[in-house]
Formats: sequence, structure tokens, C-alpha cells
Amino acid sequence: MRHAILALSLLPSIALAAGSADPTPPKPTATTQVCAEGLVFDLATKTCMTPAQSSNDDNARLNDVRELAYEGRYADALTVLDTMQGQSDDMVITYRGFATRKNGDMAGGMAFYETALAVNPDNLLTRSYMGQALIETGAVDLALLQLTEIRMRGGRGTWAETALASAIATGNTYSQ
Repeated sequence: MRHAILALSLLPSIALAAGSADPTPPKPTATTQVCAEGLVFDLATKTCMTPAQSSNDDNARLNDVRELAYEGRYADALTVLDTMQGQSDDMVITYRGFATRKNGDMAGGMAFYETALAVNPDNLLTRSYMGQALIETGAVDLALLQLTEIRMRGGRGTWAETALASAIATGNTYSQ
């Protein structure tokens, strides 16, 4: 109870959306509005195609991953991640951890979070997602450590801090 009261007192009052410093949900694009499951909208050809056939760059692919995850299409998000050039990029690894975890593999998701933090210990989004996963496993004390790390690394007022503090206070984690 004390932890919940403490966490609630520290929450900034802003809207939340996962995976971004921007608190708004991703804008729906043709990837989720027009293309069938398993396909993404290719920006060059203006058609739906498999992620492997798409000419989209990694930035566009990350946008697709975020949008697909927001829609709860974690397997599709993982398929897009598989096609990215920057497999060792900490954000790619972080999104892989999130989609893996939300697709039902908590241990796999946690392993990806650990890998992402080894690449970039200052990745606040990774720390927030890891903290939320810890809450899902009942390890609130370890989630509080991640919240402290976020704050010590300059993350006060960010989505990462707010989302994790809210999850600690309520027990509800984000599914996007």
C-alpha cells in the first residue's frame, strides 16, 4: 500500500502511449488500416507487401512495429523486426523484447531487455518495459529499482517514468 501511495504521488498527469516519448498513440496508417495481417504498406510502391519484400527503411519499419504493437499484433511486429538491418540497435532489441513478452514469452522478452540494456544502459524505454514485466511477475521491488534507474538517468516526466510509476501504483501494465 505504501508503495502504491508513493508511486501515485509521483505521477505526472499526462496521457500515455507506449513505445515513444510522444504521449499520443501512433496514427493509424495503411499498414493497419488497409493491409491484411502479415503485410505492411511499402512507402515506395504504395502497396501492401510482406515485410521482407518491403523497401521501407528501418525508421519506417520501427514505425510499423510500434503501430502493429499498439494494435496488439505482436507476431506481425516480430516479423517486421526480423527484416530490419539494425538488429543490434538497442531500440530494435527493446521492441523485440516487448513484442516477445506480449506474445507470451516472458523469459524471452526479459532476455531481450537485458541485451538492450547491455547495448545502452540509458535506454529508458527498455527500463520501463522491463519494470512493467517485473510487475507482471510480482517483482514490484525490482520494478521500483528500474523506476529509480529511469529517474537517475534523466527520465523524470518521460513516458517511460510515467508508465512504470502508474504500473507500480495500479498493477496495470501497458499492452502497447
